[in-house]
Amino acid sequence: MAASLTSWSPHVLSLLRVASGAAFMAHGTQKWLNFPPRGGAAPELLSLGGASGAIELVGGALLVLGLFTRPAAFICSGSMAFAYFIAHAPRSFFPVLNGGDAALLYCFAFFYIFFAGPGPWSLDAIIRSKK
Repeated sequence: MAASLTSWSPHVLSLLRVASGAAFMAHGTQKWLNFPPRGGAAPELLSLGGASGAIELVGGALLVLGLFTRPAAFICSGSMAFAYFIAHAPRSFFPVLNGGDAALLYCFAFFYIFFAGPGPWSLDAIIRSKK
């Protein structure tokens, strides 16, 4: 049983990359494309909100596609670590109290993807197989 589950781990890695990338990208589409509607003005590009929105939108899209996966995952992971320590940690030490649960989980999911790679269902894998 364990061996058959282990054989699926590369594919489940691809699913983790796509699901977390899509959820992350939704934060960027809300900031930059007003979808879903946010009820406010878009952030300025050179603000923290603007930069984070750009990273969420572009990085999330790259992760969904599995293109330039490792650099995208590294940048997205770092942005979430930054967000956690700047916006959440000052409120409380505990993520459940400071609202930083998602930032913490994104940070470590993307950090794992940085080391594990994109998985077999990715554009990176297709490009690598053609070389």
